[in-house]
Amino acid sequence: MQNFYIKLRSFQEVQEFISMATVQPFPVMVGNEVQQVNGKSFIGMVSLDHSRPLLVQADCEECALESFRNVVQKFLTEQ
Repeated sequence: MQNFYIKLRSFQEVQEFISMATVQPFPVMVGNEVQQVNGKSFIGMVSLDHSRPLLVQADCEECALESFRNVVQKFLTEQ
């Protein structure tokens, strides 16, 4: 499992992230210390608290993770 943090600041950014995650051939989970949801699920993603950075967990190889990180680069943030 590979991890990184994102920050989604608007409803439009949530929709954009979901579109990017949906095309990935591996599971993408997004959450915080309280809740974890499928990063490809609209209902799950809008139910998260977006006021703080979110942890993304991708069940993939390192090379696939780097490709995914490049796709979602504009949302990347530090913890």
